[in-house]
Amino acid sequence: MSRVSVQQHDFDPGAELAALTDGRTDIGAAVSFVGLVRDIHGGESVTALTLDHYPGMTERELEKIADEAATRWLLDDIRIVHRFGRMLPGERIVLVIVLSAHRRAAFEACDFIMDFLKTRAPFWKCEESSHRKKWVSAKASDDADADRWK
Repeated sequence: MSRVSVQQHDFDPGAELAALTDGRTDIGAAVSFVGLVRDIHGGESVTALTLDHYPGMTERELEKIADEAATRWLLDDIRIVHRFGRMLPGERIVLVIVLSAHRRAAFEACDFIMDFLKTRAPFWKCEESSHRKKWVSAKASDDADADRWK
């Protein structure tokens, strides 16, 4: 199984976790994050979200983020699945699973990966509502979250 998948179709978090842990007895912690499309952003209604990306470049950047996490913490495995295309509220966007012998390493690495996915992965978001489409700008709060890892 590849460590990183960038795909248009949905994913099953339970199946992804099972594929990583099946038959393994060396893992003490599995931490996961699933990001979902919200129906409201900045006080405005959202009817759909479209994510665009640079194929090839996106996967390479996600691999670099995973490599950085693996150099900071003792990890047994990492799985990142990120969707692109048009998605509706309630649909899954992103999955990060981190496996380690110890929970603290797994929690911190998962948090680190998500902070850098938000700031370094080459994705562009366009939100739709009943009356407009709007490209979403980067947030200073996401940059501040990533800065804490320096």
